Amino acid sequence: MRGEELVKIFPSAFYLISKKVETMKPFRQLPKIDKLIADDSFKDLNKSILTNLAKRYIENLREKIKNNQIDKIDYSQIIKDLKQEYKLALKPSLRPIINATGVTIHTNLGRSLIDEAIYDGAKDVVCNYCNLEYDLDKGKRGDRYQHTTQALRELLNCEDALIVNNNAAAVFLILNTFAKDKESIVSRGELVEIGGSFRVPDVMRESGTKLVEVGTTNKTKFADYENAITDNTALLMKVHKSNYTIEGFTQEVDFNEISKLAKSKNLIDYYDLGSGYIPRLSWGLSEAEPSLDKLLECEPSLISFSGDKLFGSVQAGIILGKKELIAKLKKNQLLRMFRVDKVTLALLEQTILAYKLKKYEAIPTISMLNATVEELEKRANYLAKNFKIDYEIKERKTYVGGGTMPNRKIPTIIIALSGGAIALESHFRANGIIGRIEDEHFILDMRSLREKDFKQIIETVNML
Repeated sequence: MRGEELVKIFPSAFYLISKKVETMKPFRQLPKIDKLIADDSFKDLNKSILTNLAKRYIENLREKIKNNQIDKIDYSQIIKDLKQEYKLALKPSLRPIINATGVTIHTNLGRSLIDEAIYDGAKDVVCNYCNLEYDLDKGKRGDRYQHTTQALRELLNCEDALIVNNNAAAVFLILNTFAKDKESIVSRGELVEIGGSFRVPDVMRESGTKLVEVGTTNKTKFADYENAITDNTALLMKVHKSNYTIEGFTQEVDFNEISKLAKSKNLIDYYDLGSGYIPRLSWGLSEAEPSLDKLLECEPSLISFSGDKLFGSVQAGIILGKKELIAKLKKNQLLRMFRVDKVTLALLEQTILAYKLKKYEAIPTISMLNATVEELEKRANYLAKNFKIDYEIKERKTYVGGGTMPNRKIPTIIIALSGGAIALESHFRANGIIGRIEDEHFILDMRSLREKDFKQIIETVNML
């Protein structure tokens, strides 16, 4: 029996078969991975990277065929797309961003900036062999921490210092060294949780110390610390409320008083400061929280803070305190897990040098926070006069950010752009500029902008 006769007898069966063949056609058109990556168009590319990209790409096409999103395969388009994906795969994921949010210490955008002069000062060390752990005078192995600790001793008139990779590491190291299997007393109102689910109570427990909470959420008195001390107490701890404030019917004990009590009982007093600063800050910020100089006047056993917050340098945990206590920290085997490299130490030392010379203009965080409203308004007018869309310049408030000076508003100048706020935000973000939406307007906040950012901002505005 001939084929056409079979079709007449079993029309529905042949319809289904032909439909199945038609459906399978796009799948059959999909190129095999080995043949695809062997195409001459890819002859100079890294085959390992290309193979992974090709597998994902073909699998994505397969899913689209299953979902009836495509019914044919264009081989030339596959080649073109894979070339583009390969190009993107070789681009660094980290890229420079313009911070137009007004938040100076923006954790999501890398916190404090490093001035180019400070970076240049550290570049010779970073790009060459250096005396990281070599004593040039004695001709033998040296201490990697001596470079920055000596500079910090001279700058802050403290007995000694130690640098670890961040302040969380500093907290853990201190508690593990001095209060493991012993008690650490801390106010219940200071048991903070900061970004990334970092909880002080959890860190304390993991360090091996027994947490003793005193006072209530809103009120802790001197007597609460005093009455909680036992023979097993090792440490009295104060923790900076980095991202919140307690207001209303409140009371807390000044660190100076805690320090005196600890000394009278032969205990260690420790302030997890979070963020430390040196020069006077504008907008009443110095009245809100004491400077490092002020805190060190009470000769604390130990304090620690982040290097990339108000200190305006790289990510690091900076520990200051008594020489004998720092020496014990250095003997803790955990220090090797927390130690920093030559890049961090070189940049930090250059920052400390700028502080010693009182070159505060070389610390972008300090310069940005202390800029006057008049200066910001002048910059806003200079920037906005180049815009080809409508705008309005206004005075508003912003925050320091980075778990620093919680809920303390400081004045700023913004440029509010006309148009759909959501669409504008998306457009600027696509061009590497992060602003904020306020009062249904997309705004550029001058507090966190630099003049070097203006050219890219103008170009992005005038693309609209």
